[in-house]
Amino acid sequence: MAPSTSGTEEVFQPADIALAQIPPHRSHDPSNNLKRSDPFQFGSRYLLPEDNPFEFNAWDHVEPSAEDLARFESQIEVQRAAPVSDFDRNRFNLEPEKWWNKFYANNTSNFFKDRKWLQQEFPVLKEVSQKDSGKKVLLEVGAGAGNTCFPILRGNENEDLIVFACDFSQKAIDLIRDSEAYDEKQIQAEVWDVASLDLPSGLEAGSVDVVLMVFIFSALHPVQWKQAVSNIWRLLKPGGEVCFRDYGRGDLAQVRMKKGRWMEENFYIRGDGTRVYFFDQDELKDIWSGKLFQSGSYHQPDGNREDERAQITETPEPAPSFNVVSLGVDRRLLINRHKQLKMYRCWMQGRFQKPRPTDNV
Repeated sequence: MAPSTSGTEEVFQPADIALAQIPPHRSHDPSNNLKRSDPFQFGSRYLLPEDNPFEFNAWDHVEPSAEDLARFESQIEVQRAAPVSDFDRNRFNLEPEKWWNKFYANNTSNFFKDRKWLQQEFPVLKEVSQKDSGKKVLLEVGAGAGNTCFPILRGNENEDLIVFACDFSQKAIDLIRDSEAYDEKQIQAEVWDVASLDLPSGLEAGSVDVVLMVFIFSALHPVQWKQAVSNIWRLLKPGGEVCFRDYGRGDLAQVRMKKGRWMEENFYIRGDGTRVYFFDQDELKDIWSGKLFQSGSYHQPDGNREDERAQITETPEPAPSFNVVSLGVDRRLLINRHKQLKMYRCWMQGRFQKPRPTDNV
């Protein structure tokens, strides 16, 4: 029983009614908090002026303070002053697949958490997996060890859904194919570089309904963006959709980069040799709308640098222009209550649609 007061008389209510008055995102009770939700529900714990930020481990949609932004800019200046060496720049850019193969050799599927939250963030994934929704083709670019495609298939009710799981790394594809959940009737895993001139094996132009790109675009060198976007355009049916999530500028992972990791603005080499770029919201809008490639601000390869020449795979066609259905910044403030530390995470999330012929009529 939980105590309550009404006027001057103390009355008692059943404990479950008292708990219901505390929303799960504000509750510390194990039977009534968001930690118990599956998939986890994001985006509901707002930090209000009267709140103590160290009461919870995380808060949603928190903008960094002016002091935090100044600290971030100061850290970036330190990174710029100690860039990656020319030797390492060539080493990591000339053979990026080598470092991803090493990554997946050291980090199997057990290293990653299944992305059960994707369907609540991208409803189209639920739509294509519903019973009787007809033949649908879902392409995951950067499938890794299968922590996205397998959860989608486990919840799939559409017998006509086909999932193509593609990754740059042969080792990652081997992990998917070796899984007990791998069934060639519903999933095909192939090695594919999204910035190459070829389309994935088994897929034709205009054959895909949905493309899923989660933390993969950031692994590309900026000179590869145009070709990657062009390939996605070629693969999608008119009206087809891209579900996109990646790192945002100012994310904790960027701020924590050590000396000798900075390659160019917002583009780094991690300690394991893999590359990562941190995006700005307007920058992503310009990339997927095609505006960036029509302007003079697009990264032009340096012909005198071997590592940048190796990235050039562009076709001469003009850059495609997707409809930007939605594009937002997902911010989260993480709290280390023991050390009284604040850590800011920042991700970009968007939906981009290939126009139908009637869209411009």
